[in-house]
Amino acid sequence: MSENPNQPIPSAAGGNGQRLAKLNSPFFIWPAAAGFALLLFFGLDYFFTALTHESTDDAFIAGHLVSVAPRIDGQVSAVHVVDNQMVHSNDLLIEIDPSDYAITVAQKQSAADSSDANVKTILAADELMRKKVATAEASARKAQADADASAASAKLAAMNFERAESLLKDKTISQQEFDATQAANNAAQANFISAQQNVAEENSKVDESHSQLAAAEAEVGLVKAQWEESLTNVVAAMLTLSYTKIFAPGDGRVTRKQVEVGDYLQTGQQIMSIVPVEIWVVANFKESQLRKMSPGQEALVEIDALGGRKFRAHVDSVQAGSGAAFSLLPPENATGNFVKVIQRVPVKIVFDELLPGDHTIGPGLSVTPSVQVGSFRVPDFVTALFAIILAFAAGMGFRFILNRNRAANK
Repeated sequence: MSENPNQPIPSAAGGNGQRLAKLNSPFFIWPAAAGFALLLFFGLDYFFTALTHESTDDAFIAGHLVSVAPRIDGQVSAVHVVDNQMVHSNDLLIEIDPSDYAITVAQKQSAADSSDANVKTILAADELMRKKVATAEASARKAQADADASAASAKLAAMNFERAESLLKDKTISQQEFDATQAANNAAQANFISAQQNVAEENSKVDESHSQLAAAEAEVGLVKAQWEESLTNVVAAMLTLSYTKIFAPGDGRVTRKQVEVGDYLQTGQQIMSIVPVEIWVVANFKESQLRKMSPGQEALVEIDALGGRKFRAHVDSVQAGSGAAFSLLPPENATGNFVKVIQRVPVKIVFDELLPGDHTIGPGLSVTPSVQVGSFRVPDFVTALFAIILAFAAGMGFRFILNRNRAANK
């Protein structure tokens, strides 16, 4: 078979020209430039972020864990919550059989009532003793008044007797009159002595009544103390009875519930935990990342459980020491060979915006915080504009090179 000498032979230059024409087409150049601009945007954003931010993946959600435990022994009669249930402060969680503690309250109340009746009896006796003291003091005053009157009568009778003796010597009065005066004097002196003895007796009764009153007042103090103790016992028994109902200490979610109806609980036995809604981030940054980090700096927290969704936050505080220094067995570098290991320091980061309520975000979940430690920030629109300019310049340069190659191949 012979070849046709008039058939044109395709050249390599013609094939390259066609390929260069396709590459120089606007349908290739500008989509490629747009894709390159997008890559530049993400690349520049990552570059600027690396210059002004510190990040770590050694970070976790943290929060308070409130342990719930009974304050008394007893058998569980009702459980009002389930695992992972959201509860509010003072919501009823558990009920313990109150029968034994209700009986104790009744016993203490009866003892308090008995003490109250005893106090009233002793107070009545004390009041009676006070009246007896008042009566004895009045009798003593009357006896003293009688003694004073007898003293005056005795003194008058003595004076009359002395005058009668003088008159008898002078034969002024008869013997009979003298004898009558002497008898009156003797009677008056005897009455005076009797009145004095009566005063002493009445004063003795006053002293006796005062002693009885002091004893009654001491007994009043004793029974009042017993009564107050019985009231305290009632309050203590009622307080113990109130412990048969266990309430939520605050808002949060029930976790690790370990109690069911019929269980017998011991005092202090942990039966569940309440995780409050307030959470934060503990990020373990390398010590070399802390040079420019300080409280108040803005941060973004990426939560793995939410598909990498980011939330605004800020640095709350930096722990005064590495995490290893506060571990159960802190490192001892004074013995053996020393190998320097970069330490990590816990940094507390607090959220500035609410987390979504339709997802459970609790302690232990992994996050990736990024803290802005630089003093400047490149806005996204500036980064995008810079990426577009670079991509446009690259596209124009690429077209210039293609055009030169096409001209050289012609």
